[in-house]
Amino acid sequence: MGRALMIQGTGSNVGKSLLVAGLCRAARLRGLSVAPFKPQNMSNNAAVTRDGGEIGRAQAVQALACGLPPHSDMNPILLKPESETGAQVVVHGQRLTSVRARDYATVKPRLLGYVMESYQRLRAAHDLVLVEGAGSPAEVNLRRNDIANMGFARAADVPVVLAGDIDRGGVIAQIVGTQAVIDPADAAQIAGFLINRFRGDPRLFDDGYRLIEAATGWRGFGVCPWFPDAWKLPAEDALDIRSPAAKTGAGLHVVCLRLSRIANFDDLDPLSQEPGVRLTMLEPGQAIPGDAGLVIIPGTKSTRGDLAFLRAQGWDIDILAHHRRGGRVLGICGGYQMLGRFVADPDGIEGAAGTDPGLGLLDVTTVMTPDKRLTEVEATHLATGQTCRGYEIHLGRSDGPDCARPFAMIGDKPEGAVSADGRVAGSYLHGLFRDDGFRAAYLQGFGVSSGLGYDATVEATLDALANHLEQHLDVEGLFALAR
Repeated sequence: MGRALMIQGTGSNVGKSLLVAGLCRAARLRGLSVAPFKPQNMSNNAAVTRDGGEIGRAQAVQALACGLPPHSDMNPILLKPESETGAQVVVHGQRLTSVRARDYATVKPRLLGYVMESYQRLRAAHDLVLVEGAGSPAEVNLRRNDIANMGFARAADVPVVLAGDIDRGGVIAQIVGTQAVIDPADAAQIAGFLINRFRGDPRLFDDGYRLIEAATGWRGFGVCPWFPDAWKLPAEDALDIRSPAAKTGAGLHVVCLRLSRIANFDDLDPLSQEPGVRLTMLEPGQAIPGDAGLVIIPGTKSTRGDLAFLRAQGWDIDILAHHRRGGRVLGICGGYQMLGRFVADPDGIEGAAGTDPGLGLLDVTTVMTPDKRLTEVEATHLATGQTCRGYEIHLGRSDGPDCARPFAMIGDKPEGAVSADGRVAGSYLHGLFRDDGFRAAYLQGFGVSSGLGYDATVEATLDALANHLEQHLDVEGLFALAR
């Protein structure tokens, strides 16, 4: 059986995913067979796996760092928020149920078994398993039946290193305070700590570092400076997607609506890096800029809910005005469904049963169905003739006259729809813009020449991240902790 080490954090978004990805690549570069593992994740940005399931996007990036295809064992429990108070529970890549947040505690006791099954399979297949926690172990109100942090670590007897984020301030209190509030037996599972996202000269924190060691008795494994190229890796959170500031005012202006339940937005990372593209993630309450050349309505975990959200921002009016000015619109998955005549959910799959009018820019209608399509596909984009790879992950079926002008062909099967004027298109295919050939051909239709090899950039960034961690952390000591 292989060894394992777990990276937990003092809070959400302290850089756990990036640390694990970098350590995965560092282990791979040392010749180890390594796999990522996150017992429980909460994200609507999912990746389709080779075994026909779905996992969090961060674990797919970590798998890439390991040189492995994504597998459902890497993230056995995935929570996908459907509303402010409820989420879909995905187990081993497949939907198990939907629960309200306050009822999830009643479901958790039966989930640890699934988590341990996946973990043991990974341990049996690899030299090293690098485990990522979720949120923080200091959330002691969630400790009962925990499967994400100390509950898993103690059940599997995996040593833990606690990561604190100095960039948000108060890192001494983050780490020392965590030890103060957690159960002593949980604290004993923690073998050390590290400081993440330091800006400036790390030696300026020498006194603080020694103070943490003295107060906790834990070993320090280093101070990791801010990694400036992190934005080049696929984002787990839509809030992390940004075009470089230097591109302000230049190139094709692509505007993507930041929906409240935005999901599977990995198409946007490559666009944000294109030299000839300026990507704006439009915040709620902001108007769609008049210089937008392309408006993207992305995927969502709640099509009808985000259709109402879109209207509440006035974006429906803006989109129609954009179209009248000659602008183009692309709807992906849930965004495609919104572009049609109406969206019907007779069985209440995504919430209360009912039907809502769509934006009416495509002559199609959508009916939500309980069967979920999860598959990788190879398609041919009809407007450019370009073959590309992507994936489908959606509920519902769309049909109507505009489907006679498909967006793409999957074998001999038409996919998606295009309006009669050719300026509005909808597709269920995610991930197409990661394909360099498709992205170049699509952008050429806007007069933009592509200068990006996206996959090569991601690989080079993972190598650079591993080197960054090797320089600033005691990576050898971290790997020696694993058991």
